Formats: sequence, C-alpha cells, structure tokens
Amino acid sequence: MDRNMCPSAHLIRHAILALAVAWCVVLPARAEPEVKGVRIGEHHSMTRFVLDLSERIDFQVFTLADPYRVVIDLPQVLWPIEADVSLPEGGLVSAFRSGLFKPGNIRIVLDVERPTVVDKAFMLDPNGPSGYRLVVDLKGVSDEVYRDYAKRELNTITSKASPTASEGKGETPGPPRKPDRKRVVVIDPGHGGVDPGTMGSRGTKEKTLMLAVANEVKKQLAATGRYRVVLTREGDVFMRLRDRIRVARRVGAQLFISLHADSIRDHTVRGASVYTLSETSSDKEAAALAAKENKADIIAGVDLSKENSEVANILIDLAQRETMNFSARFADILINELSRDMRLIRRTHRFAGFVVLKAPDVPSVLVELGYLSNRVDEMMLRKSKRHAKVARAVVRAVDKYFALTDKLTKS
Repeated sequence: MDRNMCPSAHLIRHAILALAVAWCVVLPARAEPEVKGVRIGEHHSMTRFVLDLSERIDFQVFTLADPYRVVIDLPQVLWPIEADVSLPEGGLVSAFRSGLFKPGNIRIVLDVERPTVVDKAFMLDPNGPSGYRLVVDLKGVSDEVYRDYAKRELNTITSKASPTASEGKGETPGPPRKPDRKRVVVIDPGHGGVDPGTMGSRGTKEKTLMLAVANEVKKQLAATGRYRVVLTREGDVFMRLRDRIRVARRVGAQLFISLHADSIRDHTVRGASVYTLSETSSDKEAAALAAKENKADIIAGVDLSKENSEVANILIDLAQRETMNFSARFADILINELSRDMRLIRRTHRFAGFVVLKAPDVPSVLVELGYLSNRVDEMMLRKSKRHAKVARAVVRAVDKYFALTDKLTKS
C-alpha cells in the first residue's frame, strides 16, 4: 500500500473484512479425530487429566525426571486453536503444553511439581452426554518410590481399552493404529490481499495465479483419499509469512508446499525451480530462535526455556537439520516429477532463507513455477491445463515421498 495513501471508511471496512477472512483461513478444516476439550482436576490424592475426543485413539503415556514431567503421545489429531486449560491451584500439574512432536505424532507435556507416577491410563467410550475420553490418573510419590517405579519400567503405559472390573493399570494393548490415517499436507499460495506478488507483462498477478494452482493441487490431492489438505489462504487475503508457518504447525502438517512465480530482468529466462532452506539460513534461524525468551513451543514437547542459549541452539539446529534432510528428499522427488511435464531451469534445486521454509519440524519446499517476466511462462501458467499438470506432478511426488519416509521409518 502507498505510504501516502490516507485511510478512508471504505478502506477500513475492507481491512476489517480482510482480517475476518484471514482469521477464518487459519482455522483448519474439521476432521477426525478431534480434541474436543482438555480438563485437569484434583481428586483426593490423585490428579486426573481428561482429553475429550471425537473418536477412540491409540496413545502412550510415560514419565520423565530432571525435571519431572508426564508425556502423552497421540497419533495425528486436530487440536483446538484455543486450548485454554485451567490448572487447579496448588495442584500436582504446574504447566501444560502441546504440539507436533514429529510427523503423525502430537505430544502433550505436563510439568509436575514432584516425582509422579501414572496410576492408570485408559480410554472411555461415550456415555450419555460424554463422548470418547482419554483418562490419565497421576499420583505424586517420594523420590524412592519413583526411582523404583522407573527402574522397573512401569513408567510407560500404551494404548488401553476401556477399563473393566479386573483391569488395574491396563497393560493390555488396544487396537493397532488405523493404517489409513490421512497425511496432512499444507499448500501455501504465495502473496495475497495488498501483496500481489510478481506482475506479468499481461497483467497476471502472482497472488491470483498461485491461488488457482493451489486449489487444483488441493483438489487432486484430496481426490486420492490419502491426504487432508489445508490451504494457508482460501481467498484474496494478506497473510504474514510467519502466520503461514503457524497454520502448518497448528494443523500438524507433515509436508508444506509454498507456490510462487518468479520474475527477473532477463526476460528470456524461463522454467520452474524448487527451493529448500539453506545451511546458512538454518544456522541463523536456530540462533535467532534460541535467543527468544519463550522457547517452549519451538520443538513441540521439548521445553527449551530452561536451557542456556548454546544448548537450545544445538537442539533446535538438530531438529531443523533433520527436517531439512526430509525437505531435500521431497524437493528432489518433486523436481523429477515436474520435469516430466514442464521446463525447469538449470540447477533446479536451489537453497535460500525464505521465511516459509523455516518451520523447524515441518518438511517444507518453495516452488517457483516459472517466470512471469517471460511471455511464454506467463502464457503457460495462465492455462488451467498447466495447473492440472502441476497438480498431477505434486500428487505423484507426495505419494513417492511418503512411501519413502514409511520405508525409512520401518528400516
């Protein structure tokens, strides 16, 4: 926007509308399983943690010491944006946090004031107005009791069925995780709203073009039935770059694909390219993240706020480098698939410090689909047939990427 432009009532109304739409954009599409609510209460000598759910899920609960924590690992679930958890005053639990720990895995961490053991952990089926519930009962114990508890490896409970009269700690595993759990892929149409991006010689706006391509990619990915696809924006609205990352982390993205079109003074240059985060940018980002006061949510489930800057920097860097490796794998696969249907520039896999690539726990790529400064690229990118070809390439690449990560996980 021109700095000399004076706001008017008309512009203010549009700004309010844009903010309202942007707020809606960051809300992920509803999908199962979903967390409906979180409760923590004190019951005599026991603390009870309850997670209200839309369906039965598998879980694992274990404890950690130095400092004392209770960790609850869940499969991919849709977490409410506002998880306002009321902690009983003077209770066992002093803090609560949650987030994506790794692709397909949500982690909940309860900070506790003293040595704590998991007395019971189980799933309850719907009963009256209550839906499915994950219940975790905790008890504070002495240091000696906790050491014995941990030594005998009683500090891990995994996947329980509903408790029965004969069930104590529920050692019987529940049903295996559903093999057809949908992967979460976030597609990020570049620019939007007051930020049009690159302008083509024919008046093509990058923001409009990328939204059209993103919608086609979403349609084809969703049509496979294997993916839940979320767009960072669904309309012509402005979104900050960091907000795009927040959308990906909020919905538990296992892959983030940002779509753009490039521009250059040399109008003869044309072709697509794929960017991942550079080593230098990764180092700088890790240092910047470690320097922040609130470091608890940088790596989900790992509170770095009590670590010194050097240790925090190392931990963030390790997490980010693993993510960068997965990003690079996907970039190479995507380049191979794009090459079947469209022209690529030389040195197609490139590296840069784009903000949208800097989520430390979400594999991310930025795709430049061509140059709007080149008449041929602009003409091709305006065609719906090209959008369909791009989408088919993305679907093939995403399928191959997850097949590869599954293989690596099992090996």
